[in-house]
Amino acid sequence: MAPAPEIGTIGAVNEESLRRANAFLAAVAGRTEPGAAIDGNPGDLGREAGLPDALAAARAVRALLARRRLEVKDGVYRLLDPRPLDPGEPEAVPRPPRRRAARAKGEAEPEPRPERTTYSEVGRVAIDKLVELSREVGSLRGTVRTAREEARQSREARDEAERRARSAQARIRDLEAKLEMAEANLRTILAAARGSGAAPGPRTDIVGDAEMEAILGVLRGGD
Repeated sequence: MAPAPEIGTIGAVNEESLRRANAFLAAVAGRTEPGAAIDGNPGDLGREAGLPDALAAARAVRALLARRRLEVKDGVYRLLDPRPLDPGEPEAVPRPPRRRAARAKGEAEPEPRPERTTYSEVGRVAIDKLVELSREVGSLRGTVRTAREEARQSREARDEAERRARSAQARIRDLEAKLEMAEANLRTILAAARGSGAAPGPRTDIVGDAEMEAILGVLRGGD
C-alpha cells in the first residue's frame, strides 16, 4: 500500500490531510480576525484542533500557506482567508520554474531565485519554531517544579515557626500564672508576718512596704 502524500507536496491533498488542514484553519479563525496576527503557536493550535502531533500541525500549516489561507512574515503568522479548503484545490504559491531547456542543451542550470516564499521554506521555518517552543516549554516546566519545591519548603518552615510560637506562648502563660501565684502567696506571708508579734513592746521585725516591694521586684526579675 502506497503511503499517503504529504500535505503541500502535490497540487491536491488527500481526504485526511484536507480534514486536518480545515480543522487547524477553524481553530485559527475562531480566535483571529482576517488580516490579524495569529495569537498562539502552531503546536498549541494543532492540539486545540485535535491534530495528533506537531508534525501534523506543521503539514497543515504548509497546506494553508500554499493555498493563501495563511501567510508568514518575519516569523509572524497572519490569517488571510478563513474559508475552508476545497477538495482538489490547487496551490496558490508557485513552485520555482524548471529550466528544462537549459538541461536539454547541457548547460549549467542557474540557481532558482523565487521572488515569493515557497511552502517548503515556510514548512522548515514552522518546524524549527515548534522545536524552539518545545525547548522553552521544557525549561519553563523545570522552573515551575523548582518553584513548587521552594514553596513547599517555605510552607514547612512557616508551620514549624508557628508551632514554636504557640509553644512559647503557652510556656509564657504558664510562667505568668506561676508568678502570680507566688506573688499572692508572698503577700499573704508578709501580711501575716506584719500582723503577728511574740512579745509586747515596740516591734522590730515588721517588714515595711518598701521591703515588700523590693522582695516582689526580685521575684519578678527586676533590679
